[in-house]
Amino acid sequence: MSTKPLPSRHRPRALSVLALTMALTCTVAVQGAWGAQAPATSDGQAAQVQRRQELTRLAQHAVDTGTPGIVVRVDEGAGPAVEVARQAAWSRTDHVLAPGDRFRMGSNTKTMVATVILQLVAEHRLQLTDPVEKWLPDSVPNGRAITIRMLLNHTSGLFNHVNDPDVLKAFTGQDTRQWTPAELLAAAVRHDPLFAPGTAYSYSNTNYIALGLVAEKATGRTLADLIRERIAEPLHLRNTFLAAGTNRPGTRGLTHGYEPDAARIGPLLPPGTPPGTAFSGPERPEGHVDTTWVNPSTEWAAGGIVSTAKDWAHFHTALLSGKLLAPEQLKEMLTTVEEEPGNPNQYGLGLEQVVTPCGTVWGHVGQVPGYSSWDYTDSTGTRTASVFASSVFDLAEPKTGTAVQTLLNAAVCAMLGKPHGAFN
Repeated sequence: MSTKPLPSRHRPRALSVLALTMALTCTVAVQGAWGAQAPATSDGQAAQVQRRQELTRLAQHAVDTGTPGIVVRVDEGAGPAVEVARQAAWSRTDHVLAPGDRFRMGSNTKTMVATVILQLVAEHRLQLTDPVEKWLPDSVPNGRAITIRMLLNHTSGLFNHVNDPDVLKAFTGQDTRQWTPAELLAAAVRHDPLFAPGTAYSYSNTNYIALGLVAEKATGRTLADLIRERIAEPLHLRNTFLAAGTNRPGTRGLTHGYEPDAARIGPLLPPGTPPGTAFSGPERPEGHVDTTWVNPSTEWAAGGIVSTAKDWAHFHTALLSGKLLAPEQLKEMLTTVEEEPGNPNQYGLGLEQVVTPCGTVWGHVGQVPGYSSWDYTDSTGTRTASVFASSVFDLAEPKTGTAVQTLLNAAVCAMLGKPHGAFN
């Protein structure tokens, strides 16, 4: 059985978005060097100032065309990072957005989970060739043919559990049932596999639910503990953690997220979505509902981390510079498979290689109800860029999506020290 409900949450997208239509006004908080600038003393400094001013303008435009809130952080590898936060005026009643606020990271979570798995491989507690059956006996049909590597790079063929009708109801907040990881895996394998293991690529959140269970089985520790002990604490990421399966994961500083209400979302849903699909939450102005506390239990190892743009930049820097993985495991992470015919992007082990107008970068994209996050770095981890938005852009109209895509491209170009005009 197969359904085609909400677009694939947590699916990495190469700087492409759709858009929501909302008439919004905004407020702005600007930190770092994006505000008033001292006179430039060189052509390079003048170009940097120009790029920063352009990104500020584009962030404003993204809000003007319908984004409830935007955070942009760009670190060019020299000098202070640029941080911008803008939001719709009506959303200030819920939360005044600042660049350092926490966001739900969605599928960016997969990069951290993959890092933990590869650390366990380096410690000889796992092997990439291990069959799933070894660690999760009788849990996955044909588990002897599906390896840890296939889970990591989405070549297992497992059905995406978010597309199961019962899980979807919890994902959108229509059902408050708290799902366990084992129940999510069971919901996925009720459906036929998409293809024989290792024969194709298909992005599936189920792969990372299984990986989280494998990590726990191999160590006797909870996945939340593993992420805290192996990544967050060593890197001093004080605002990064895996949210538990409850409705209020770390309320302090958590940005509010929004989606179109039931009356507006219908035309935005793709064909085949189960009737009555809509997000639950308190009503907000401009035809929104507040999805901040929507049931997160369906996400876990596939999308449950909460973090900030600054924390994630530190994580990316540590990862790509080799501070978290040995050279052999980092090489494995950066070994990619083709995603789709005609798509220049490649998927590694929890990390995507993305071709942008200004160059090739590494990172991931995350989407959960009310939150989208795009996080990228160069091949050395020296330069980083993040764009966070308080809405999901698969459920949007084109003009907002176009504005956000332009902002994403500009942020990556600025990260790489190239002018915005490089892709105009």
